[in-house]
Amino acid sequence: MIEPKKYYEILAAKDNYTTPAGLHSKNIFGTSLSFYARVLKVVLYANRWARKGIYDDFKWVYSSLDLLHGFERSGMKISIEGMNNLSATDKPVIIISNHMSTLETLALPGIIHPVKNIVFVTKQELTDYPVFGPINSERNPIIVGRKNPREDLKLVMEEGAERINSGNSVVLFPQKTRSKYFDTKNFNTLGVKLAKQNDVSIIPMALLTDAWDNGKMIKEIGKIDISKTVHFAFGKPFKVDGRGNEEHQLVIDFITQKLKEWGREDYIIK
Repeated sequence: MIEPKKYYEILAAKDNYTTPAGLHSKNIFGTSLSFYARVLKVVLYANRWARKGIYDDFKWVYSSLDLLHGFERSGMKISIEGMNNLSATDKPVIIISNHMSTLETLALPGIIHPVKNIVFVTKQELTDYPVFGPINSERNPIIVGRKNPREDLKLVMEEGAERINSGNSVVLFPQKTRSKYFDTKNFNTLGVKLAKQNDVSIIPMALLTDAWDNGKMIKEIGKIDISKTVHFAFGKPFKVDGRGNEEHQLVIDFITQKLKEWGREDYIIK
C-alpha cells in the first residue's frame, strides 16, 4: 500500500504519473477474480467506516489509493497527465469529464482530493446500493435523480453553490449513463452553468477506463482487461465568458482530442 503522503510526493507533486514497473503481482485465481477480490476488500472496510460515521477525508483518500494500488497490482497500467493544472488555481473549480466505468468513481478521490477537496454529482441509485450507498452518502455528494432535468438543474445549482462556498470543487459527468462511447450531442451543459453562476473556473478532464468494462447484467461487474492502459488527463482551467457555449465546446474538444491521442477515436460519437 502506498501511503497517502508518499503518493502525494510521487503523483500530486508532479505533472504526470505512470505506473512504475514491478508492481504487478501474480493473479493466482485469474485476473478478474483477483481484481474484484481486491475491490471488495476495500469497499467492505470503507463501508464499515462510513456506517460508523468516520469516513473522513483521510480515510476516503486512503481507501481510494488502496484501490489504485490494487488495480496496479492486478496488472493495470495507469497514466495520469496534467496534475499541475489542478493546482493552477487555489480556488474551487468545476471538473467536467466523460464517464466510462466504475473505475473513475473509485480512483478519482485518491488522485484529486490530495490537491483539491472534491464532491461528486452522483445518481440517486448509487446512494441506494446496500454496500456502496453508505460510502457515497458519507462524502456529501450532490444527488440527482436523472428523471427530471429541470429539478436536477435546480438542485445542482443550489447545492453546488453551497459546496463551492464551503471550499469544495465539484466533479461532474454530464452524461446520462456510464459508457465507453462519448456522445458529444448528449453531453449536457450543467457543469458550465454551475461554473458561470459561481464565477469559478472549469477544468476539463478526459478519461479512458475501459480496462474495467461495464457488465451486461450488473454494470459494476464487467470484464477486466489489463492489456488496456487506464488514462486520466486534466486540462488547463478557464473561466466562463458569455453564455458558455464556447467553454462547453472547449470541454468537448479536450475530451475528443485525448481519446484520439489514446487511440480510441472509435469511441467518439459526433
